[in-house]
Amino acid sequence: MFSKIFPKIHAEGYKFLVIAGIITIIFYTFSDFLGLVGFVLTIWVYYFFRDPERTIINDDNFLVSPADGEVIKVEEVDGPKELNLENKKFKKISIFMNVFDCHVNRSPCAGKIEEILYKPGKFFNASLDKASEDNERNYYRIKDNQNNDIILVQIAGLVARRIVCESSKDQELKQGDRVGMIRFGSRADVYYENYDPLVKVGQTAISGETLLAKK
Repeated sequence: MFSKIFPKIHAEGYKFLVIAGIITIIFYTFSDFLGLVGFVLTIWVYYFFRDPERTIINDDNFLVSPADGEVIKVEEVDGPKELNLENKKFKKISIFMNVFDCHVNRSPCAGKIEEILYKPGKFFNASLDKASEDNERNYYRIKDNQNNDIILVQIAGLVARRIVCESSKDQELKQGDRVGMIRFGSRADVYYENYDPLVKVGQTAISGETLLAKK
């Protein structure tokens, strides 16, 4: 019960929590109102960097959501040219994370990371189409247990200024394993083959739990 109300936070959050706490103390020396503003800011920082445990289905017949947020696209597209997959057709689901969503990202499937590719870029609103090609982003090419290509892309947004990768090439993943996070508003794209989508645009997704697609 306690862990649900006060989940652990991601390691990236500790320094921001300390900074927010110091600001709160400084604000409080000026007035109670500013101290309250600082306290609310500190609570928000804790909330943003929360890293709650999730119940993972662990079923190779499904893909789970890599992120908390709103499903903004379900479509068929060419694969990412950055991974030399532009001549291969994929289905893609895009999930937009606002500043109130949990930003820890998880693997949609069990499998092996065959490639990780980081691309620096701009910081347009992550919900825009051009964010997929222009924004800072990080690609994970995963081979699932049926040898399908599953591509997870972390895309930085208008406010996000750092993609955190916590995985490595050749790493074996379980479904729902944490792979990294994005700070302060962003998007996650999942490219997949040989699965059928289960979600619709406008639906809310929960990282590690919402079933995105099935065989």
